[in-house]
Amino acid sequence: MNKAVVLVSGGLDSATALGIAREKGFECYALSVDYGQRHRSELTAAQNVARSLKAHAHQIVPLDLTVFGGSALTDQAIAVPHAGGEREETIPMTYVPARNTIFLSLALAWAETLDCRDIFVGVNAVDYSGYPDCRPEYIQAFEHMANLATKAALDGKFLTIHAPLMHLSKKEIIQTGINLEIDFSATVSCYQADVHGRACGCCDSCAIRREGFLALGVVDPTRYR
Repeated sequence: MNKAVVLVSGGLDSATALGIAREKGFECYALSVDYGQRHRSELTAAQNVARSLKAHAHQIVPLDLTVFGGSALTDQAIAVPHAGGEREETIPMTYVPARNTIFLSLALAWAETLDCRDIFVGVNAVDYSGYPDCRPEYIQAFEHMANLATKAALDGKFLTIHAPLMHLSKKEIIQTGINLEIDFSATVSCYQADVHGRACGCCDSCAIRREGFLALGVVDPTRYR
């Protein structure tokens, strides 16, 4: 069985990415990052998701990005904006500088030690908040860099980064997850979920998630405050 490192945040998208990797027959190694995020209950959700989808192992890496701040998710002095409160062409304050680059680098390091040639990430370029590190050209560029940067690649063991949700709408992602029998009630997507994982219902992530369930015409299992 081939191994895959799967980035698992605890949200809807990463849970679906893990489900896809498992359905493709990979032995999955789930990786989450405790980076000082405001919505820390997503880490509990990540543990639940990894367990329910039978990940072979689950690592939570502590890495404090609050020392840099610059995001509403890592700086308590910056308020999480309400959905629709910013102009569409702006990148919202929930963008965490270089987050996906950091996360993918950690996944790359673990993959090399596992002699693993596949990384799965749940980034999406359709129904998302406009983050620059969710674009297909970014994923392609990182994969190219990864295959220049590692001993494994020099030995001919080239890495592939899978972004299976890249071109799916939130409706399509949810349908995919339902087909894979993923329990979305166990996931946390809200940028300011409380300690019990209950969503605010007001942030951009909540709005995108809620609209996906509405578009599909199925019950939204999200627990709101």
